[in-house]
Amino acid sequence: MVEVTALRSRRPGRVAVELDGAPWRVLPSDVAVTAGLAVGERLDRARLRDLRRELRRHEALAAAAGTLRHRDLSSRALEARLARRSVRPPERAEALQILERAGVVDDTRFGAGRARALAERGWGDAAIRDDLERQAVPDELIGPALEALAPETDRARALVLRRGGGQATARWLARKGFGEDAIESATASPIADDP
Repeated sequence: MVEVTALRSRRPGRVAVELDGAPWRVLPSDVAVTAGLAVGERLDRARLRDLRRELRRHEALAAAAGTLRHRDLSSRALEARLARRSVRPPERAEALQILERAGVVDDTRFGAGRARALAERGWGDAAIRDDLERQAVPDELIGPALEALAPETDRARALVLRRGGGQATARWLARKGFGEDAIESATASPIADDP
């Protein structure tokens, strides 16, 4: 059994822990507080395991938050990234629960926002559906995300008005994931005909 002989503040958010008069390690301040470390406290194996568990929780949440700092992700995509970073399953699940409760991770919001952004960039429903599946958006949320968009035919017509009609535009719409019905309707419009 060892004794905590000093807790010294280090750079912001860090605490240097001294055990039996010797430097031990620098911990995040919130880990030291949550674990209840105090000068004079004796740490046995069980207490050290608790401290390590708290540190793993902190690291998992920090890894998840760091990943989300760059871009929004679905919960399954975030979980996969944490798994690749070797975050253990219990800590991974807890980090996801915390972020979901806080509203930071929200599959409905992510799916709808991603679908809207892709539609604004000229993608058709099939391509948007494929992308949402690759982004690990749950299947039951993909349909509502697509239904919230302007009808595919209307989006195709707007693109035809900008690009002009004709076979080249029809092929371009097909590459962008628009369905045959939307392409035929948009390119058959008298406004879309080539002069």
